[in-house]
Order: sequence, then C-alpha cells, then structure tokens
Amino acid sequence: MNIKCTLIKLVGSLVLSPILVYAVLVIARAFGASYDMSHGEAFIVWLLMAILISQCVCCSSRKK
Repeated sequence: MNIKCTLIKLVGSLVLSPILVYAVLVIARAFGASYDMSHGEAFIVWLLMAILISQCVCCSSRKK
C-alpha cells in the first residue's frame, strides 16, 4: 500500500466533496430550486461524496 497515494486520495476527496456539493446546490438554485440542508444532512452528503470521489481516483504505483 502506498501511503503517499492514500493520503493524497483522502485529502483530495475531503476537499473536493464540499466544493462539488455546493456547486450542485448553486446550479439548482440558479434554476429556481431551493434546498435547505441541516448540519447532519450536509455531513452525510459530504462523506458520501468523499467516498464516491475516492473510489473514482486511482493512483498508479507502477515503476518503469
């Protein structure tokens, strides 16, 4: 297991997930929808988005 790759995936997914969630909310608000999220809902969505992002990112440790 590559520790550097794992830490980059973890930090990257935790940073990108709220950005993506709020981007979706801003786009929805621009089209007239209104979403109110409590702190608990925002936390759950943040974690689920972080898991999704971390599953989509792959680090290759192949050395040539």
